[in-house]
Amino acid sequence: MSLLGTKWTVHGDGRTIKPGQVVSPDERLSWPRTVGIGLQHVVAMFGATFLVPLLTHMPPATTLFFSGIGTLFFLVLTRGRVPSYLGSSFAFIAPILASQQQFGVAGALGGVVVAGVTLAVLGLVVQKFGATWINRLMPAPVTGTIVALIGLNLAPSAKSNFEKAPVTAITTLLVIILVSVLFRGILGRLAILVGVVAGYLVAVLRGEVDFSKLHEAAWIGLPHFQTPVFHFAVLGLFIPVVLVLVAENIGHVKSVALMTGEDLDPYAGRAIIADGVATTLAGLGGGSGTTTYAENIGVMAATKVYSTAAYYVAGAAALLLSFSPKFGELIATVPVGVLGGAATLLYGMIGVLGVRIWVQNKVDFSNNINLTTAAVALIIGVADFTWNAGQLQFAGIALGTGAALAVYHSMHALAKWRGTAGDPLEPEKEPAPH
Repeated sequence: MSLLGTKWTVHGDGRTIKPGQVVSPDERLSWPRTVGIGLQHVVAMFGATFLVPLLTHMPPATTLFFSGIGTLFFLVLTRGRVPSYLGSSFAFIAPILASQQQFGVAGALGGVVVAGVTLAVLGLVVQKFGATWINRLMPAPVTGTIVALIGLNLAPSAKSNFEKAPVTAITTLLVIILVSVLFRGILGRLAILVGVVAGYLVAVLRGEVDFSKLHEAAWIGLPHFQTPVFHFAVLGLFIPVVLVLVAENIGHVKSVALMTGEDLDPYAGRAIIADGVATTLAGLGGGSGTTTYAENIGVMAATKVYSTAAYYVAGAAALLLSFSPKFGELIATVPVGVLGGAATLLYGMIGVLGVRIWVQNKVDFSNNINLTTAAVALIIGVADFTWNAGQLQFAGIALGTGAALAVYHSMHALAKWRGTAGDPLEPEKEPAPH
């Protein structure tokens, strides 16, 4: 492959995939099929990527622009070895909303930039020294807790939007649930998008959609760009997000490696750097922070096509769509009821992903270190504790993240010193029978 990862070999006859085979990242099908799969990736990321700017009151077209740019940059930096789409990260919703209350959109963008730069720096460290130190800093009991509290911290926001239009919200939520369980393949994986469309149609019939700005918007034009403003006080809100993004990126690389049978560990650092740069660019121009998307892993698993050529198509398609102000305004007309219904599921899913990390890593909660870490951090995050230290304000996510790290490592160190508890990463052994 070339340094850009754009020299693909055609898989087989370019039309079919034999049973048991996959189209690897350095291969492609015929271009018409590759374009079709690339557009599937656009559809797959669509619902989740647009929900973030809608929930955080930021321009959807701008987010789409930086999503496309970020995806293309990611492919170049990983030399076309890691197939991935960079969509809007839900981990940014809570800190963006919190910072907007005090510093507006520009202040929130400053936080996104800081998170992006920090992520890129961590990526450089991972590329140089490997990811072992991350696993030591954030073992499964800590990582699962942080991911869970980020999702659960957003519960009041979902409730607020839900209550403003309960009929539309219930319709949206029910359709998402039904589609996800009644259909397999690509349609089942697009349940969120289908639910949003269904809820939108109900909202139109109930007169809850305002089309005034849509009629005024041009068909072709530049997205709305905005520069950030930096405030020291937002650091405590955004730095914890970096830990989640690192975990997401490494998890994505490992998932793709498992499905393709290729060793992608040497590219883990590059993936984190690329996501950091993409997030930084988004913050500098008015977009939402990015992350690698599980939705697109689902498309790859369904199609058995892991070709990065399809992702180049997806990134280019996203860029083209972002240059239609009318398209952006259409997305912006999605009413609060639809957002409330979808967010009820999505925020809960983020919380449950944390639980999934515990389950997959067999975290033993009979060990007091693991139990106390999760218990303290979750309550701080869910109840949204706040702490003011001079100009800095640490809210629930920041305090919960700090608590998870501090409680786990301090308890582990003290228990090891006193010999009062076993290794929290090892299951408790049953006492030997007498």
